[in-house]
Amino acid sequence: MYLQKRNRILRKSAAIRSLVAETVLSPNDFIIPLFIDEGENVKTAITSMPGYYRRSLDLTVKEVKELWSLGVKCVLLFVKAKDEVKDNTGKEAWNPDGLMQRAIKEIKNAVPGMVVMTDVALDPYSVYGHDGIVDIEKGTILNDQTVEALTLMSLSHAEAGADFIAPSDMMDGRIGAFRKALEENGFTDTGIMSYSAKYASCFYGPFRDALDSAPGFGDKKTYQMNYANRIEAVNETLQDVEQGADIVMVKPAMAYLDIIREVRNAVTVPVSAYHVSGEYAMIKAAAERGWLDEPKAVIESLTSIKRAGADLIATYFAKDAARLLINNL
Repeated sequence: MYLQKRNRILRKSAAIRSLVAETVLSPNDFIIPLFIDEGENVKTAITSMPGYYRRSLDLTVKEVKELWSLGVKCVLLFVKAKDEVKDNTGKEAWNPDGLMQRAIKEIKNAVPGMVVMTDVALDPYSVYGHDGIVDIEKGTILNDQTVEALTLMSLSHAEAGADFIAPSDMMDGRIGAFRKALEENGFTDTGIMSYSAKYASCFYGPFRDALDSAPGFGDKKTYQMNYANRIEAVNETLQDVEQGADIVMVKPAMAYLDIIREVRNAVTVPVSAYHVSGEYAMIKAAAERGWLDEPKAVIESLTSIKRAGADLIATYFAKDAARLLINNL
């Protein structure tokens, strides 16, 4: 039998497979989310995210130093606000001495080269657990008032030294408002990574456990996107780019690989994807039961996200994946 083309020739050894690999994963691709708490020497396990922790700032700085040594060059910060500072205005979010602002300064001081991104949304500071200011009588989220509050929050992060603000709130018009405020206040080097296509997903549950940020009433479907929609994601992303976003994000990642590809095809700015807490927890749970080989599942899932078109991947597996890649596993 004569075969004109033998495709298996390019698969016959590990060296050849590496030579012709279309997608190559590296620690440079990763953004690692970090959960920060008040106190000292605090390391609290997140039960719904096995192996992941909420740390006090002193231990967070140690973690950041280790991450840098592994080649992970970007952190995305989330803070757990104390209940006593929560209200319906979110004003603690722009406190110059707040936990987020102190975290930015200490991390940049300890590891100047680390790219620091900061979450911009009101849910950690809201007594109602929503990403915006609530109209208490109507039970709705006020868009324009929330954008004003988030603008103050963004400026405070820039003042503290954040490299990028990362608005995850999904309010209309916020990217343009943030860019205008950053420019007018002299923060011309501060970037914006917009959560442009953030879906109302069930895969965020463990994250809300980590920060105690579950909504106190209703859900987030009036501002996060309907997971049935595809074209809407492209439209939202194009609007954010036009308003000044430097990087755009799709969230979640594994269940939205088609959206990542659609966005990648539509824009010329870098595309990031958030491999979210529920996606992390699924792999962990299956691995604990012996149903999956965890290291292989981690690398395969992250590679699939990059293959779909993500330039950057925010993932709780960043540290583990960096170690695996260093050891060529």
